[in-house]
Amino acid sequence: QLQLVESGGGLVLPGGSLRLACLASGSTLDYYAIGWFRQAPGLEREGVSCISTRGRSTNYADSVKGRFTISRDNAKKTVYLQMNSLKPEDTGVYYCAANYLTTAQAMCQGRPDYWGQGTQVTVSL
Repeated sequence: QLQLVESGGGLVLPGGSLRLACLASGSTLDYYAIGWFRQAPGLEREGVSCISTRGRSTNYADSVKGRFTISRDNAKKTVYLQMNSLKPEDTGVYYCAANYLTTAQAMCQGRPDYWGQGTQVTVSL
C-alpha cells in the first residue's frame, strides 16, 4: 500500500519561494505518476503540476508555468515542487497524489488513487 506525506508548506511573502516535498513509503515509487493538486478557499481542486513515472514528461497549469517546477527522485522515493515568484492566488492546501502507470497529462486530469494529507501554503503580506 502506497502512502504519501507532504512537507515544506508555510507562510511566505509575495515573490518568495517554497519547495514542497512528497515522500512515499509502503511501495516503490517507480510505477507511479505523481501530481500536485491544490485547494483554495471557495475554489475547486486544481491540478497544479504532474510528472510521469520516470520523469520524462511533465504537465503544468497555465497559472504556474514558468514559476513552478516539478521533479522526482525515485531512488529517494520523493517528488518535489519548487515554487518561485509566489503570488497570493497561489494560497491553498497542496496535496500530492499518485496513480499507477499514468502519463503526466492524464495524472493532472484524472482521479488519483492515492493522496497525501496536504500541506498549507499561504502567500500574504
